[in-house]
Amino acid sequence: MILTIDIGNSNIVLGGVREDTIVFEARLRTETNKTSDQYCVDLKILLDVYGIRPEDVEGCIISSVVPQVLNSFQTAIKKLTGKTSLVVGPGIKTGLDIRLENPGQTGADLVVADVAALREHKPPLIVIDMGTATTMSVLDENGAHIGGCIIPGVQISLTALTDKTALLPGLQLDQPKRAIGRNTIDAMRSGIMMGTACMLDGMVERMEQELGCKTTVIATGGIAKFIVPLCKTPMIYDKDLLIKGLVALYRDNQKKVL
Repeated sequence: MILTIDIGNSNIVLGGVREDTIVFEARLRTETNKTSDQYCVDLKILLDVYGIRPEDVEGCIISSVVPQVLNSFQTAIKKLTGKTSLVVGPGIKTGLDIRLENPGQTGADLVVADVAALREHKPPLIVIDMGTATTMSVLDENGAHIGGCIIPGVQISLTALTDKTALLPGLQLDQPKRAIGRNTIDAMRSGIMMGTACMLDGMVERMEQELGCKTTVIATGGIAKFIVPLCKTPMIYDKDLLIKGLVALYRDNQKKVL
C-alpha cells in the first residue's frame, strides 16, 4: 500500500492506495506545535481504525505547504513504518512545465493537482482547489502551468465576516435555498456560498478570455462539493484529485526512495 499525505494549513489529508484502488481517506487537524511522537501516535491510531498494519505500507509520499509539520510528519512515518518519505519539491520529477517568474514558489499542492488533472483530462484546464485558500491554476493548450490566482477560502471569508461584525452570528455552510436571503442567517449563507460560486464563474470567464479559448474546469477540496453545484460554469468535481496526483508522482519517482 502507498500512503499519501497532503499537509494543508487546516487539515492533513491521508490516503491509502493499493494498486489503483483508494482503500481509505482520512483527515487530521494540522497542528504546528505537535511533535513527531504525537503525530506518530495519531497515525498509528488512524491506520488501526482502517485495519492497516505499519508493515503493509510499502511507500509514502508527502506534499506540504506547512514546513514545520512536514518535518514532524516525515519523522513520524519513519518511526512507525521504517519508510523514508518522498517529498514533493525541488528535485522530484513531475513532468510539469511551470512557466512562472519563479517556478520554485509554486505550491506542492498545486503541482500535485495539476499532475493529476493532466493525467485524466486534455488541456487547456483550470484546476480549482478549495481549502484554507481557494487556488486556481491555469494550464494552457500544451499543458504548461502558466499561472493562476489565490483567493481567501470560504471558511476564511466566513470567519472574517463573523469576527469583524458584532451583530452577525456564526453559521454552518449549508447550501442556500435562494440568493435573496430573508433573514440574517440566510443572507450570510447566500453571500458566502453563492457569492463564492459567482466569483469562480467570473474568474473562469476572465481566464478563458485571456487564454482565448474554453477550458475544462476541475474542482477539488473539502468545500468544493458544496460550491460546485451552485456554479453556472460546468465543473468536474474530483474529491480524490490530490491522492491520484501523489500516487502518480510516487510511481514516477519510486527509484528515489529505494
